[in-house]
Amino acid sequence: MSAATKSKSLAKAPPAVEIDVQSPLWEAQPGAEAAVRAAIAAAAAHSTSGGEVSILLTDDSAVRVLNKQWRGIDKATNVLSFPAPETMSKGDAGILGDIVIAYETLVRECADENRDFLHHLSHLTVHGYLHLVGYDHQTDAQANDMEALESKIMTRMQLPDPWQNNRQDSSREQSGA
Repeated sequence: MSAATKSKSLAKAPPAVEIDVQSPLWEAQPGAEAAVRAAIAAAAAHSTSGGEVSILLTDDSAVRVLNKQWRGIDKATNVLSFPAPETMSKGDAGILGDIVIAYETLVRECADENRDFLHHLSHLTVHGYLHLVGYDHQTDAQANDMEALESKIMTRMQLPDPWQNNRQDSSREQSGA
């Protein structure tokens, strides 16, 4: 076996991705599914190989119901992640979990933060995926680690670093600027 063949056989396989577009609002973004698939593949290259991920592209009302039911928060949010129970996520062929993304919240954040829709969708997908594989942001240290990895993944995808402005603002605050 040649070195090139051996290298390819050791490469991580991206997870299988199932996308369910539940809201017709997503029809306004024909590149959404491709952006989600690319983001999952890029994020998976940094964590696991194989497995399955289910993505639900829906609207604020559906996300609000899920957020209230599972987190006790009665409002829509941009992305929710539901890691699979450990019994389902064993090994490379396991189910990693579900990611749910709300269209209207995504559009609103893009307008408020002057972000490109597909770039922000990619970031939220990466963020959701990292939750599925065990990353969190409950503490400052966890948040810093997760944000750094998100930045690295987005940069490797040749997309803008979603946290760059936050780091610049933070360094200005620390320097008294």
